[in-house]
Amino acid sequence: MTSCSQLTIALLVATPGTTWGGMEQHTADLAGALAVRGHRVHVLGHKAYRDKFPAGVQFHPLPVQLGRRNLWLQLALRRRLRELLPDILHAQGNKAAQLAGKTGKLARVRVGTVHGTKSSHKAFDRLDEIVAVSPRILGSLRHPHKHLIYNGVDSERKKINSDDGPNLPAGVTNVIAAGRLEPVKGFDALIRAWAQLGPARDTCHLTIFGEGSQRPQLEQLIRKSELDHSITLAGFSQNLAPVYGKADMTVISSEREGFPYVLAESLIYGCPVVSTPVSGPRDLLPPSSLSKGHQDRDLANLMARAIANLETLKQSQRTAMAFARENLTVTAMADQTEALYRKALDERRATQR
Repeated sequence: MTSCSQLTIALLVATPGTTWGGMEQHTADLAGALAVRGHRVHVLGHKAYRDKFPAGVQFHPLPVQLGRRNLWLQLALRRRLRELLPDILHAQGNKAAQLAGKTGKLARVRVGTVHGTKSSHKAFDRLDEIVAVSPRILGSLRHPHKHLIYNGVDSERKKINSDDGPNLPAGVTNVIAAGRLEPVKGFDALIRAWAQLGPARDTCHLTIFGEGSQRPQLEQLIRKSELDHSITLAGFSQNLAPVYGKADMTVISSEREGFPYVLAESLIYGCPVVSTPVSGPRDLLPPSSLSKGHQDRDLANLMARAIANLETLKQSQRTAMAFARENLTVTAMADQTEALYRKALDERRATQR
């Protein structure tokens, strides 16, 4: 084990390597920030993610594509932890938390971050500390040691090459959305809602950034709705900072969320947001920026009102934007996470005296 000044930290991410979303980006940003502060940071995850983590972070492949109850996966994790002897084992998400809960005393403190809304958080019961990424998730947890730490955006990094990145069409009101093209993100509902905008649609364009398994279905839905001229599936982009600067509005259409990165990024870069009533937006945005429900008509009505009053929408979110610039940064996230690690370690030492 290491001294108090420098910690050995193992971050466990157990997604199967097929997509790169908010939880994975959170892990990469946190790992990089902790490594810059002088800690020994190790990431345990699928081999496909090896190149996603910054210099200074040591990556260790694990067969996390296997089921969470798979004995070979559990054995591989325990072997790696015996080699690393971490002060902190930090599990990202439900599956990682369940795996971490079976590692016994191979780490001095076991932490888990809840990234999404689930019907049960039992996987985190065996861990010493739990982090929630939104107030709504925090309120759903029954663990005695729970903490709120928001996801943070690395805004300084995203300013690099800010002239690069995808273009948006000129001469129209640009509405954007971003995320994995998976059912939970509700992009099919967004496309159907866009079709219901009527004449307002003729002066607007919707660009959706992301890749995922739903792309063929979404392309077909766009063609079937005769929206090829009005909606673009732009694919995945590593740097959306220039896009937020050019866009008039971001829309979040998710069925459920933990704390979406697109919300933090939009607010930090001054792009107003409208959203379905999911965790994150419900915590930060004024009620007028949220749809009544998740139905296509609810989202269409919200977008129509917002597009007709874009300046009012932006003014109503000035407080949220200021909050984001102050609190939704990687620096703030790393500060609070590091403080939690040290507090938990101090309490562990106190109980062992």
